[in-house]
Amino acid sequence: MTLPAALIARLELIPHPEGGYYRELYRSADKVDPADGRGTRPALTSIYFLLPAGAVSRWHRVLSDEVWHFYEGAPLELWMTRPDRTNIEHHRLGALCDGHQPAVTVPAGWWQAARSEGSYTLVGCTVGPGFDFEDFVLAADDPCARAGFRHDHPTRPELL
Repeated sequence: MTLPAALIARLELIPHPEGGYYRELYRSADKVDPADGRGTRPALTSIYFLLPAGAVSRWHRVLSDEVWHFYEGAPLELWMTRPDRTNIEHHRLGALCDGHQPAVTVPAGWWQAARSEGSYTLVGCTVGPGFDFEDFVLAADDPCARAGFRHDHPTRPELL
């Protein structure tokens, strides 16, 4: 069994719609009402998220702030861009001792995508107000976003 397969089994991860594997670790019992009117959400949620080699976290957005935390494995490439897809930022999450960032925050509503630079990357993602699939959109499911990414960023078709 490969190390990614062993982690999937040990951590009881399941496939995520954006790609990779996840398991929810925490969903706050405390509730908040975001000012944008989307309805009551948990104050905070947290997941394990694993990207094995060849898997990607496809372009998606979440209506809440999301903090990515590096746990182990190869460095992770994380791209993010404003809702209008201008100025793509590129970050590398990894061990601080290797000169990488151990955590990166994606602002609410920004597009994001990621891939492992090696055989696997295990990270955590913490979302506040807490994650709800109603607040999640894949660029591939949004015709305008899909066309925009294809036009503006044709060098990364695997991220759609």
